[in-house]
Amino acid sequence: MAKRSTLFIRIVEGKNLPVKDITGSSDPYCVVRIDNEAIIRTATIWKTLSPFWGEEYNVHLPPSFHTVSFHVLDEDSLSRDDVIGKVSITKEALAAKPQGLDGWVSLTEIDPDEEVQGEIHLQIAVLGDQGARKLRCQVFEARDLARKDRNGASDPFVRVRYNGKTHESTVVKKSCYPRWNESFEFDLDEASADTPLSVEVWDWDLVSKNDFLGKVLFNINRLQSAEQVEGWFRLSPDKPKHSQYEGTLGSLRLQLRLRDETVLPSSHYQPLTELMCQSVGTNLNGNRSDLIMLIDETTTAEGRQEVATNLVKLFLGQGLALEFLDVLFTLELEKTSEPNTLFRSNSLASKSMESFLKVAGMQYLHRVLGPTVNRVFEEKKYVELDPNKVELKEAGCTGLHRLQTEADVIQQSTTHLQSYLTELLHAIMLSASHCPPALRHAFRQLYQRVQAHFPEKEYRKVKFIAVTSFLCLRFFSPAIMSPKLFHLREKHPDARTSRTLLLLAKAVQNIGNLDTLACRSKEPWMVPLQPAIQQGISQLKDFITQLVSCEEGDDPDLQHSLSLQSSVILKEGFLFLHKTKDKSMLIASPFKKYYVSLARDTLSYTRTQNSKKISFITLQKIRAVEKVEEKSFGSSNVMQIISSEDNGQLETLYLMCKSVNELNQWLSALRKACIHNTETMSSYHPGIYKGDKWSCCHQKDKTAVGCDKTRHGVTLQEWNDPLDPDLESQLIFRHLMSVQQAMREKHQERIQQEKSNDQGSTSELEKQDVATRLFKVLQDLQEAHAAVERAEQSKNKNFLLELQT
Repeated sequence: MAKRSTLFIRIVEGKNLPVKDITGSSDPYCVVRIDNEAIIRTATIWKTLSPFWGEEYNVHLPPSFHTVSFHVLDEDSLSRDDVIGKVSITKEALAAKPQGLDGWVSLTEIDPDEEVQGEIHLQIAVLGDQGARKLRCQVFEARDLARKDRNGASDPFVRVRYNGKTHESTVVKKSCYPRWNESFEFDLDEASADTPLSVEVWDWDLVSKNDFLGKVLFNINRLQSAEQVEGWFRLSPDKPKHSQYEGTLGSLRLQLRLRDETVLPSSHYQPLTELMCQSVGTNLNGNRSDLIMLIDETTTAEGRQEVATNLVKLFLGQGLALEFLDVLFTLELEKTSEPNTLFRSNSLASKSMESFLKVAGMQYLHRVLGPTVNRVFEEKKYVELDPNKVELKEAGCTGLHRLQTEADVIQQSTTHLQSYLTELLHAIMLSASHCPPALRHAFRQLYQRVQAHFPEKEYRKVKFIAVTSFLCLRFFSPAIMSPKLFHLREKHPDARTSRTLLLLAKAVQNIGNLDTLACRSKEPWMVPLQPAIQQGISQLKDFITQLVSCEEGDDPDLQHSLSLQSSVILKEGFLFLHKTKDKSMLIASPFKKYYVSLARDTLSYTRTQNSKKISFITLQKIRAVEKVEEKSFGSSNVMQIISSEDNGQLETLYLMCKSVNELNQWLSALRKACIHNTETMSSYHPGIYKGDKWSCCHQKDKTAVGCDKTRHGVTLQEWNDPLDPDLESQLIFRHLMSVQQAMREKHQERIQQEKSNDQGSTSELEKQDVATRLFKVLQDLQEAHAAVERAEQSKNKNFLLELQT
C-alpha cells in the first residue's frame, strides 16, 4: 500500500503588478515552492504588468507536505531580481475544496519573519514530584533552516522561554543543519498552566539585528499529561504583521486541485483491470463496448481529459491501447451523421486520442517540429500578414532610409512563412518511417473505420481529415503555438516570435483542414500563403496514405512497444558533473561537461554525445537522489546521486544544471526511474565533505548519518513517465465511484429501452451481467479502502496528543 498526493497547478496570469523597472514596467516570473523548496520556475514575460503564463504542472508529493506558495519576481539582468510578492496556500485549504481552487488571489508582502522553514528535534519532559516539578527542554538539532546570510547558510541558536525566564543555546556558525545537544530546565509553575513553552530559533548576526528562523509552542497542560515527548517539530512563523502594501501588489489567477490517493496492493485492482481489458477485447458476453459506452456517457466535460489520460495509460500498460481507441472510434462514428463534425468536439474519443499522441508520440513530435521551431526562435524575424497589425519601420542603409510600405512587410512576411512552412512540410513528408508503430496502427484503424462508415464518393476526403484533425489540429499546431508546453523549448517566445509561430500554426491548421476556401472566408489576409497551403494539402494526403499503409504484421512486437517499456532513453542532455573519486574538490570549478543519458536500467555519461568511452551507474545501486545546498558549490542548481559500490561503499556523483526547472526535471526523472529500489536512504547530507567535516552539519565522520531527510516522493509528472498500473487503476476506480449512480441510471434506461423494443431477454441479461460485475468490483474495492482506513485509525488511536498549540 502506498500513499501519495498529486497537486495540479495551473499558473494562468497576473494583473496590476507594481512597476519595478525604470521603463515603467516589469519582467515578471513566478517560482512555485513546496514547503519553501523551489520546484518550478515559469518563463519570464517581458515588459508587462499583466503577464499571461498559462503553464500547467502535476506535482507528486508525499502526504506530509504543508504549504504551496507562489513567489512573483521581476527579472533583472544587471542586479538581483526584485521581489514583488507571494501567494501561500496551505494543504488544509486545498483539501477543503476537493473540486479545486480557481480564481484570483491577491499577492502579499514577503515578510522575513514569515519566511521560515525546517524542523527542530526536541525532547520535552516534566520531572519530579508534585511539590517541586521541573520542566526540561532538550534541544538536539535542527534541519533545513532558512538561509539568512550571503554565504548561503545561517548562524543559528535557540532561545527557550517559559514563565518569564529565558535560556539561550550556543551559536552554530554557517549551518542550516545545526547540532546543539543542550538541555534547559525551568521551575514548573502550577499556577501558570496556561503559559506555553516557547522554543525559538534565531540567526545570529554580529552587526545587524538577529533574524527570526521560526518557533514551536507547547501547551503545558498537555505536556503534564504526556510527561515526556520527543520528536521532530515543524517550525512555525511569528504572528503575521499588517502589510502596508496590502492590495497594491497585484494578484495571480491560479487553478489548483489536490488529490490524495491510497494505492492498494496490485491484487485488489486485478478484477477491475481484467474487466476493463475484457471491455475492449473481442468478447465480453457479446457486448464488447458496453462498459466503455457507459463511461463515455457518464463522464462530464470537466473530468474528460483526466479520465481519458488515465484510461490510455491503463490500456497502454496492458498492451490494449489500439483496441481501446478502436472502441472509441466506433462509438464516435455511431453518434456522428455529419462528417464535418467528426472528432471536432471534446469527446472521450477525441481526448483519449489526444492523450495517446502525447504519451506515445512526443519524441516523434520533437523530431519533426524541433528544427523549424528552433529556427524561428533563433532568427526572430518580424512576420505579419494582417494589414490591421502591420508595423511599418525604416529600411535600407545609412543615408538611404525609406519607410517600408505595408505591401513590403506582407511580402517579406510571406517569404519567411513560406520558407518555414516548406521546411516543416518536408520534415513531415519524410517522417512516416520514424513515426512510432503504435501511432501508425492507431491512425490506420481510424482511417479504415471512417472509410467504412462514409464510403460515398462525396465523402472521400473525410478519412484523411479524421487523421489530420488529430495529427495537425490537436498535435502539431498546438505544439507550434506553445512549444514550451510540449517541451520543445525551455522558455516562452517573445511577442515577435510568438506571432510568427501563431501564423505558422494557422497555416498548418489550414493544411490539416484540407480546405483552402474556408480559410479565405475566415481570414482573407492569409491569402498570400494559399499557394503553399494548397501544395501542402496535396503533400499531406500523400503522407497520410503512406502513414496508414502499415499492415498488421509490420511490427510483431507491437504490444511490447505499446506498453512503452521498450523506450531506451528517458532523458538526456549536457550537464556538468563532479565525481567524489576525483581529487579536485578544492579547486575553483571541479565540474566538467558531460553528455548524460538516463535509460531504464542505467545512468551513463560521456565527454561527447557520440563518445565510445562510457561511464555508467546501475539504477538499482542508487540509494538517494537529492539537491545540494547552495553554499557547497555556489549554485542552487546542483543535485547529488548517492550510489553503492560492489564493496558496499557509498559514492556520490554531483550534477550541476542550468536552471531550477532542469534541476527538478532531472531529479524527477531519476527518482521515478528508481522508484522500485528497495535499499533507499532515509537521510542524507545536503552539503559536501570538505576538509575534515560535512559543510552542512559539521560532523567530522564522513560516514555519519545524514542530517536531512530524503525526499523521494517529490516529482513532476512528465509525458514519458514510467507506467504505474496500480495508480492508474486507482484513479479509474475513483472516477467510476464518482459516476456510479449515473452509470446505474444509464444502465437501467438501456434495459427499459430494450424491453420496450422487445429485443429479448438474453441481451438484457448479458448487459446486466456486465454492469453487475462492475458494480461488484467497485464495492469490493470500496470495502478494501474502508478496511485500510479503519486500520490506520486504529494504529493512530493511541498516538501521542498533538502538543503544538
